Formats: sequence, structure tokens, C-alpha cells
Amino acid sequence: MTDLHTDYLGLRLKSPIVASPSPLTGELDTIIELERYGAGAIVLPSLFEEQIEHEANEIDRLLSVNAESFGEATDFFPDVDGYNSGVDRYLELVETAKGAVDVPVIASLNGASIGGWLRYGSLLEDAGADAVELNLYTVAADPIVSASTLESEQFGLVAILADELKIPLTVKISPYYSSLASFVVAMQEAGAAGVVMFNRFYQPDLDLETLGVEPRLALSTPEEMRLPLRWTGILREHVGMSIAASTGVHSGYDVAKLVLVGADVAMATSSLLRNGASHVATIEAQLRDWMVEHDYESVDQMRGAVRSEAAADPAGFERANYIGNLASYTSRHFGSHSIGLKST
Repeated sequence: MTDLHTDYLGLRLKSPIVASPSPLTGELDTIIELERYGAGAIVLPSLFEEQIEHEANEIDRLLSVNAESFGEATDFFPDVDGYNSGVDRYLELVETAKGAVDVPVIASLNGASIGGWLRYGSLLEDAGADAVELNLYTVAADPIVSASTLESEQFGLVAILADELKIPLTVKISPYYSSLASFVVAMQEAGAAGVVMFNRFYQPDLDLETLGVEPRLALSTPEEMRLPLRWTGILREHVGMSIAASTGVHSGYDVAKLVLVGADVAMATSSLLRNGASHVATIEAQLRDWMVEHDYESVDQMRGAVRSEAAADPAGFERANYIGNLASYTSRHFGSHSIGLKST
């Protein structure tokens, strides 16, 4: 029997297949299903500081409007002490999930300020979260703010939060840093126990009838897995912290590829939204079949088996791949009469 156990953030997981944030991980019933079908850990949807603060401000506003108009006015408003705010609901989800499943429950936090990160990070820890995934969802659109300034702020915030929390902190990042390898190494030095590659931004679209900017949710495709595959293989040699590969994980063969280049876990979202929680079992079966066919007894044995080729000379490796891909596409689609090729 193949052994799927893996270590992630100092936690021993029964499988490298992790259910990452989605509506499926936001409901207790589906969290239980995900564990039953084989998920090694559950990452809850992000708790956004802005949403919490906005909700709290709205409650204060509603409670204060006309409160002094007449004597019985306060009877029309809810009791603040009993109001179930966004953070209360989230903390309740952490607590109930921890009581319902045996796999690690990882809370996800998207903070906007040092105070917010510290306050809500501590609350998540107190609620029983096994780890906190810090979602660095930042669109650097201000031309006045330099890359070094933005990155320095993020390093500082991670260092403060990592020092404050007693549970592991992992950082979910985008692929858009100018020197990604340097950034990830610096995150480890700041105290992060792991990195999740990558945050997948949902891009807006334009409605040509209303001329309004509309949110458009597009689920990932398996081809998108190549980006975390590339960077996991490159970075595995340079960091000792955990690496989670995310985006485009749709099958057990995707998981196998990511583990082979050095990932500790592979995180799935879109494939589970498309196929339901039971798809975890399909991914696991495919991974086991591949391992048996290729004589791997455990995930630990597989991990990093092919990362050295990319890491030894990543620049040359990527240039060779690029040239090879162009040549392959040209010859396949245009035959021997394409530009740069001569018929013989």
C-alpha cells in the first residue's frame, strides 16, 4: 500500500491533497465530506479585515440612527452583545470544523493593517486553527510606491505576526514579484513556516451594455499548473520551509508532478468546485496508481526527485525549454515549410 503521508508546516498530513479556500471549505457539511474523501487538510475561505470592519461600522451606524428620537427607539435595534458578526461566524466555523474533522484546519487571513493582522490572527489561533495562511492579496497600482517599499512592508508584517503567533504561519503570494526567488527566501527569514504558490487573482471584465466593471469568476485549467510547477522546482533548493503548490491542480497526475519537483502539498480549488468533494478520492486514486506504476512506495520518497535539473541552472533550463517549445509547436502545426525550417 502506498504511503501518502507528508509534512506541511510541521503538521503530519495523511495526504498531500489539500482543499484550498472555496465555498466548499466554508460550510461544515462539505468540510466533513472533503475529509471523508481523503483531503489531507482543509484551508478555510479568507477572513477579510475590510469586510469585518465594514460590517462593524454598519452595525454602529444602524444602532445610532434615531436612537435618541424617542424613549422606546432602542427597542427596535438588535442587542449588540448577541449580534453574530462576520468574525464571530468565522471563529465559530474554525471551532466547529476542528471538532468535526481530524485533519488540520488552516484559517486564511487577508489583513490590511498591522493591527488587523495581529488582532484577527490571535483570534484564529485562540479558536483552535492549526495554522494561519496569510493571503497577500495586493494589487500594486500606485506608481509612487516602489517594489522595494511594498515588499519591505510585507516582510515587516509577516515578521510581526510570525513572532506573535504560536501556530505556524504560511504566506500565500502572487507570482508578480520582480525577483520572486529573493522574495520567498526573505519571507522565510521573516519567520514564515511556508509559502503557497500562487494566489490566483480574479480579473474584472467590462460589460459593453452597461459600461460597468463586472466581476467574472473563471475557474482554473490544468495548464495553469505549470507556473507553480516551475517555481516549486526552482525554489525547493533554496528554502527549507514548506511549499504548497496551488493553481491548476485537477488530477492525481498534477499532484505527482508537483511533489516530484519538491512540493510538500498540492492545493485544489477549481477541480473540486467543478466535480464536488468526491473528486478528492479520484485525485487520490490517480496518484496512487501512478506511484504503483513507477515503483514509489511513499510521497516522501517521491518528493524532489526531479527538481535538481531545473535548480542547477534555472536560466539555462528555462531558455532550453522555451526554445524547445517554440520548435515543437512550429514543426507540429506548420510542418517543414514554416519560417526558419527548410525542406529536405
